[in-house]
Amino acid sequence: MDWNDLRYFLAVARTGSLTQASSDLRVSQSTVGRRVIELEKAIGMTLFQRHPTGYFLTDDGREVLRHAELVEDRVMALELGVAGRDDKPAGTVRLATSENLATDLVIPALPAFRERYPGICLEIITSTVTAELGRREADIALRVVRPTRGNLKVRRVGHMTYSVYGSRDYLARHPCIEGEPLGGRHFITWDDSHGFMPAAAWLMREHPRCKVALVTSSLPTQIAAVRAGLGLAVIPDFLVAKEDFIRVVPPEQMFSAEVWLVTHADLAASARVRAVADFIAEHMVGADPCLSVF
Repeated sequence: MDWNDLRYFLAVARTGSLTQASSDLRVSQSTVGRRVIELEKAIGMTLFQRHPTGYFLTDDGREVLRHAELVEDRVMALELGVAGRDDKPAGTVRLATSENLATDLVIPALPAFRERYPGICLEIITSTVTAELGRREADIALRVVRPTRGNLKVRRVGHMTYSVYGSRDYLARHPCIEGEPLGGRHFITWDDSHGFMPAAAWLMREHPRCKVALVTSSLPTQIAAVRAGLGLAVIPDFLVAKEDFIRVVPPEQMFSAEVWLVTHADLAASARVRAVADFIAEHMVGADPCLSVF
């Protein structure tokens, strides 16, 4: 049995889609479909029910999934162990972070990083969903939500402050009610799937009955909505320096979120991973006065 066939099987089993699996694996749909069929022939089982809406595991498929994940865990452990033994800062490092941390902190510092480490190719994955470092979805993660599971090395590198902001035009059209800075005004909020985000949790806790103008799944769209004059939003202070926004609720009445740098424990000794982690801590998190470094 070819381990690569199991990789294709796992991708389809987890996504239920040839299209998404091919995108994740960076191969064609036909390749994914062919490798799954080859695996089914090799073990003499039908692993999926093919349907126009997706691929669904059969009972045999669920049993094979359980064993395939055990094999995957052992292969990943081997790869992590080997990757962690490199002693030269060269190669590819995958960094998982949010879009705003990437565009406003990481990328502006990359010219200096490239000068120092020309042999390292940094691959940035932007998402609010926590990457699975144990499955090599990323080598390093820079997050405002601390991971709670996995064989990880977690380093607190700072914290960021938040405020409630509105555009100058919106606030002029919706003057505050005396003693109620949020009264009569609408919010741009996170969708339910992002309720774990610090800003979403604060709004739900402090203003559960606020009027909602727009629900989004990303911070850039929230900032764009504030810029368009749709309402108020909870935004990290360092992101509004170039915006004509007015602070409605100051950070001392809000909260701050810790910034965590996370690596898999088996990669902590890797020269290339350590170089990226140290550079992020040194040059990026402390690059703005609204971000404090520990």
